[in-house]
Order: sequence, then structure tokens, then C-alpha cells
Amino acid sequence: MTDLPLVEEVAQRPSRDHRNVSRRLPDFPWDKLTHHATTARAHADGVCDLSIGTPVDPTPLVVQDALRAAADSPGYPTTIGLEATRQAAIDWLARRHGVTGLGLDGVLPVIGSKELIGSMAVHLGIGPGDLIGYPALAYPTYEVGAALAGADSLATDSLTAFGPRTPRLLWINSPANPSGRVLPIDHLRKVVDWSRERGTILVSDECYIECAWSEDPAADQPLSILHPDVNGGSLDGILAVHSLSKRSNLAGYRCAFVAGDPALVGELLAVRKNLGLQMPGPQQRAMVAALDDDAHVAEQHARYASRRAALRGALESAGFRIDHSEASLYLWATRGEDCWTTVADLAEQGILVAPGEFYGPSGREHVRVAFTATDERVAAAVQRLTA
Repeated sequence: MTDLPLVEEVAQRPSRDHRNVSRRLPDFPWDKLTHHATTARAHADGVCDLSIGTPVDPTPLVVQDALRAAADSPGYPTTIGLEATRQAAIDWLARRHGVTGLGLDGVLPVIGSKELIGSMAVHLGIGPGDLIGYPALAYPTYEVGAALAGADSLATDSLTAFGPRTPRLLWINSPANPSGRVLPIDHLRKVVDWSRERGTILVSDECYIECAWSEDPAADQPLSILHPDVNGGSLDGILAVHSLSKRSNLAGYRCAFVAGDPALVGELLAVRKNLGLQMPGPQQRAMVAALDDDAHVAEQHARYASRRAALRGALESAGFRIDHSEASLYLWATRGEDCWTTVADLAEQGILVAPGEFYGPSGREHVRVAFTATDERVAAAVQRLTA
């Protein structure tokens, strides 16, 4: 007997949408950029890919050395992570961001922040009938996480938009992807108070917190939700997500952590233990080295600042307006036209950018321009924009 009849039988069965996870998820946005990527890559001088904020500069030697030294790692790591890794995170948050009151039971190393963001709702027991809120302009994984949990979601920057319904989980993102917007301290305090009054879990995605560009002391500077001036000295009901991918060129290492309310961290830990979600030991040692060293962060910050200044000037000379962009690794640019028109025009010049529509309807007239390309590719893009 051949396999054909069985294949035909299975193919004729009615589909069960509730069992097909992919049907619950939004379309993967980057697939829509394929045609424009092909156009940009056909440029005689090569593509200037400014569409994705992936690091291109070397991983710091201090981190590489730590990884090599920890390469002999035959045993299973623990889900909770090394005490040294958690303490390094605590020390970094205190030294660089003024966070106090955080103990070892309030930190959990994770395998990259995207995995954590996408699975957070499920791991906290949020599901059908629950509501998850996230910014109107947002990294798509917040919506993906809600869809995976089977929860309802609402993209909004207004707390009043929730009406009588209380979200179980609320995401904020400052500095923001894609706009680079920094939320002022008064707004952060308001969101903390609002969430606590309603029993909403508040999670702040702070992956770009060390990528700030304003030198004006009067301007809003990125502030962690874990800072006592924001939360009143209490970590109850709040979490912050941090990544080393941007600050330390560690995207390939998948080093991140979540910190905050020990009760919430404990819930995440309990679920992740059962799933075997463990950060590899060598990466944890590399993470300690990266968090303990501030010199490489300053060097990388200077590289990005130079690229950002060059691209910003070129975009403005080409008729673009730059909105927000006080922090992060992107310029939020517009010419007052549909984002796909801008994408197509820049692709003809061999420059690939991300359409703002990827991040929500309010981004339809903007494009996100990353300045994480090499100096040579940034210079090429500048030349094309100003020619």
C-alpha cells in the first residue's frame, strides 16, 4: 500500500484553526519588504541596508575572552542562572541607572529579550478573555505574544482607551522602537500608579536605555521603571526587560535579563524551569564581563553617534523631517507621504529602510532608518542622499 491515500485523506479533513498557531499570528512584516530589498541590492555600488538594527561592529574583546574562558561547560545550567550573572545585572542597574532595592530573587537571565517578550503572557498565565496593552507604535512581538496567549490586545498610548476594561498586562517601551521616543518621568509615574490601582502587570522594555543622544540636560533622559523616583521605591507589580544586544554588540550571544518584582520573576522562573529554558553557562559568563565593563559601551556609543549625525544631516538635506529619535538606534523619518512610496524611492537609490506601517497604522507616513550599518555603508548612503 502506498502513502498517497493517507495523504489525500488528511488533506481533505477540515482544518482546525484553533490548532494552527500560525493562523493566530499577524503576518511576518519583513516578508513584505522582499521586492524592495531586491531592488536595493541591484544598485551598482551595492545595498546600504538600514532596515534592521543588527550590530555589525566587533563583539568587545573583554566579552570574547570571557566566553572562551568559560567554553568548557559540560553540565546543565540552571534556569535561575548563576549568582554572578544576576549580581552583575543588579550592579549595572545600580551603577548606570540608579536602581535600588533589587535582590538576587528579582533577576532572571533569559535567552534574548525577544523570546521573553513573545512568551511573557503565556508564562504569566494570561490567556483567552484577558487583555494586553502595548504602544500604538510598537515592536511587533508584543502583538505576537498576545496572539500566542489567545488574549485580546489593544495598541494605544492613551490609558483612557481601555475604558472600563482592565488589561492584565501592559507593555511600555522607552526608549521606543521604532520612534526613539523617550517617555518623561511624570508619564512613567502615572503609568505605574494607574497599573497598580488596577492590578495590571506593567512591563517596561528598556533594551535601548543606553542608546540616548541628547546632550541637553533639560531634555528627557531614558529612565528605568525600576528607578525609585519612578516607582516610589517599590518594585511591586513591575518588570523591566534588558538586552545586551545593542549596547555590547551581543545580538549573536542572545544575552538578556528581566528584573523587578520578585513574585513575578518567581512566576516566570517556575514556568521556565518546566520548559527547560536555560541560558547557556558560557554566555552567562560573557554577560558578566559585558555588564561589568563600561569602556566598550562608551566606544560603541561614539561610533553610533557619528553615524547617526551623518545620516540625520543627509536625510534632512534630502527633504526629510526627523521626529522624536532622542534615543534608540534609529531615525524616525518622514517626507509626509505614504511610507511605501518612500521605501520604493530609497530602494531605487540602493538604500533599504523599514516602512513605518510595520509598527502600527500611525507609522504610515514614516520610515525607520537604522544607523547600525558600517561606516563605509553609512557614508555610501549619505553620498546617495545628498547627491
